[in-house]
Amino acid sequence: MTLLLVASACLLAITLGYASLCAGSPYGDCRKCRGFGFAMKTDRKGRLKRGKPCRRCKGHGKRIRVGRHLYNLWLHVYRDGTHTPAAAKRPTPKG
Repeated sequence: MTLLLVASACLLAITLGYASLCAGSPYGDCRKCRGFGFAMKTDRKGRLKRGKPCRRCKGHGKRIRVGRHLYNLWLHVYRDGTHTPAAAKRPTPKG
C-alpha cells in the first residue's frame, strides 16, 4: 500500500511541476535546431556558418510545449461550447 501511495505522490508532483512549467513558460526551445532558429553547417575550411532556417519552428527557435498546446485546445472547445454567438444576444429591432 505504501508503494502505491509513493508512486501516486510522485506522479502528482511531476504533473503539477509540468503544469506550472507550461503556465510559466509556454514556449520551449526547438528540439531540431536547439533554439538557434537555423541549422549550423560548415564551409570548406571547417568553419561554422549559418544554414537554412529551421522548418520545424520556422526560424523562431521556439515551439509551444505539448501541455500548453493541449490546454489551448481544451480552452477553445470550452469557449465554443459555453458562449453564445454575439448575434443571438442582440435584441430584435421593433417595427
